[in-house]
Amino acid sequence: MPSEPSGGGDLHARRLDLAGTRDFTVAGAGEARRERLAAYLDRWVAHVWDEAVGAPDRPGLALAAVGSLARRDCGPLSDLDLVLIHDPAALPSGDVIVLADRIWYPMWDAKAGLDHSVRTVAQCRQVAETDLAAAVGLLDLRYLAGDAELVAATRAAIDKDWRSALRTRLPQLAESVAARHARHGELAHLVEPDLKEARGGLRDMSVLRALTRAWLADRPHGEVDAAYRHLLDVRDAVHVVTGRSRDRLALPDHDAVAALLGYPDADLLLTDVSRDARTLTYAVDATLRRARQSQRARFLRIGPRRPTLRSLGYGLFEHDGEVVLGAGVDPAADPLLVLRAAVLSARTGRPLAPTTAANLATRSPRLSTPWPAEALALFTDLLASGPGLVATWEALDLAGVVEAWLPEWAAVRSRPQRNAVHRHTVDRHLVEVVVAATTLLDGVARPDLLLLAALFHDIGKVAGSHDHSHTGAGIADAALRRLGLADEDRELVVRLVREHLTLIELATRRDPADPATLASVVTAVDGSAEVLEHLIRLTEADAVATGPSAWTDWRRTLLDRLVRISRAELAQRPAQRRPAGWAPTEVAAPSRPRPPGRARTGPGSGSGDPGIVVEVSSHGSAHELRVVAPDRLGLFADTAGLFAAAGLVVRSAVLRTQEGVAEDVWHVESPSGDAPLAADLERDLARLGAGDRAPLARLTRRTAGRAGAQRGTAGPLRTRAFVVPEASTTATVVEVRAGDRPGLLHDIAGTLTGVGLDIRSAHIATYAGQALDTFYLTTDGGRVLDPAEAALAVAAIIDACG
Repeated sequence: MPSEPSGGGDLHARRLDLAGTRDFTVAGAGEARRERLAAYLDRWVAHVWDEAVGAPDRPGLALAAVGSLARRDCGPLSDLDLVLIHDPAALPSGDVIVLADRIWYPMWDAKAGLDHSVRTVAQCRQVAETDLAAAVGLLDLRYLAGDAELVAATRAAIDKDWRSALRTRLPQLAESVAARHARHGELAHLVEPDLKEARGGLRDMSVLRALTRAWLADRPHGEVDAAYRHLLDVRDAVHVVTGRSRDRLALPDHDAVAALLGYPDADLLLTDVSRDARTLTYAVDATLRRARQSQRARFLRIGPRRPTLRSLGYGLFEHDGEVVLGAGVDPAADPLLVLRAAVLSARTGRPLAPTTAANLATRSPRLSTPWPAEALALFTDLLASGPGLVATWEALDLAGVVEAWLPEWAAVRSRPQRNAVHRHTVDRHLVEVVVAATTLLDGVARPDLLLLAALFHDIGKVAGSHDHSHTGAGIADAALRRLGLADEDRELVVRLVREHLTLIELATRRDPADPATLASVVTAVDGSAEVLEHLIRLTEADAVATGPSAWTDWRRTLLDRLVRISRAELAQRPAQRRPAGWAPTEVAAPSRPRPPGRARTGPGSGSGDPGIVVEVSSHGSAHELRVVAPDRLGLFADTAGLFAAAGLVVRSAVLRTQEGVAEDVWHVESPSGDAPLAADLERDLARLGAGDRAPLARLTRRTAGRAGAQRGTAGPLRTRAFVVPEASTTATVVEVRAGDRPGLLHDIAGTLTGVGLDIRSAHIATYAGQALDTFYLTTDGGRVLDPAEAALAVAAIIDACG
């Protein structure tokens, strides 16, 4: 191994020899190897300079490095990026050209990959001003030989220009980063990734350095530095294995690169590369946000900067486009706070501030096992958030929250998929399928179960599994028990996971007209039309998220044909599961004794109506409200309106009327943390009953200002309202499915009241951001609606939900 450079010979071979192959499996050896290579190249370039120029420190002329050599992290065969800087006052241009040739030709003769330029200080500044990539590269400028003061002056000028042009350069940098990522894809999910240019690759570390050099934001260190060093190790191994200066980890080189780095198989190598890329991606995204925030503070605000906080509820606020914890809010005091923060982040598309994510991850207490019902409801709300789920889930996963919720996630995190049709790693694919499923919630009785099945459908793609569907069913079963899912619901989700490939395999490989094919479908869904509808949507979501080649028009046509035949067969069979959200017969609500000290409100007690009683039972931010009042037209709408005006979030409700008395039980959340006051609700209901509409004045303002605090929806869902035949002999039963929002119940009930209909009973539920509500309606005179009245009611409800 040569220790002293010389100008002749094959530099390519000497650098490979210097890199060696023995220390690639030694922890920390990569940094030492790259430092050794950089030192050797420094000496080699200095030797070439001495032979070409003669004077080591010739005034007015200097040789400097940019790129990997400047950063001292060059690979065994990285190109040399060199700049010959000259002072035109000290050297005529003709002399500079002659000297440049004396430098470059020996390097070419030595088979060095060379990217070179000859510039004055002014020309360096001009190039940096007009070429963003050149500007970022020149920030790394490092002296190699000649006039050191000339290089220092150039570097200082470049730094000054970079900081002074921030108003235009920061948006340009962000656009350039986004465009590069779009061209080269996400390193974390590519089987043949470009280790340098892809999103999360080596080039992104240059972006982080450029942002810190602008004095706008510091960059994360620790895990980010470790990820960068590991990617450099992989790149070095690619150079050694291929014998070329390559940055792409090509499929034929996977096994050799993995072996050189000490991995037992290439999948483990790709898993670590994916992890590194995700770490760098998150760091770049967060640092760019910090830089934009700092730039706004520096250029757009006059005087001291005062933080602008907008309350999101539950002690969470929006600040500078991020979700942050309020002052004095301790995550240790509320195990559900991390779920609430995640839901708000995903719904609004505003990322969790890195410090907030870290605090939630390290300070949030573990949820009890099985999870409380409220935690499970929040978790499915998170899954129903739509496209915003991807970034929020990624932030939580990097912080360690997801694995705390789902220990099973560790086995699929960053796990590559060799199948060419797949676009993402296993874990990201699971999240993408959830997002795709949020667009397919119409027509399923339980959207929350569909989303849970989407999250777990490929959880069985773990090392050593030969049938991931069956393996995943067992894993999902254990996880769902821990999440507290009811037995019947858990069995449905487990069945969906086990059978998630059945429909597409039968549709593409079997004759749908063959009775055996139909029998296979019936067996897969346990003879249930409801299970079939869930499985159809899971199949489509899986295909859409996998990639275009998995969901072609032809495959869709084949699936549609099988579905039509299967639906026709199952329509002739009795339903195996009851649709959620309504009961086929009404059950009388049991009479409960009134608690001591909460007798009916008498005259002068504040209510003004001796028949109105409100009881509140609180558990943290969750509250059960029992409302007893004389029934009247519009009572339900007024009660729902008061809850919405107070900012309460309705989770579920059962409303019944017996002998002219309404006895309703509501389960609500209070984002503000304040428990609803029974006396206030009693007073306001009495005022509304007397015709005073003032208590609802806050409703419009709050509905407009708190869109992010709704029960949750991934986006606009098609509203469906329909009469359920033969569900009751004493009332017309109408089922409503719609994307939930603040004030929805008030709008529906108010509309029904406006057309003269009475809500005799109601069953209110929300599953994963979709309202599934059932209303027992009669005319004001108490009779069942005739067909025309029922049609009017359905149309009015759809309009109200719109």
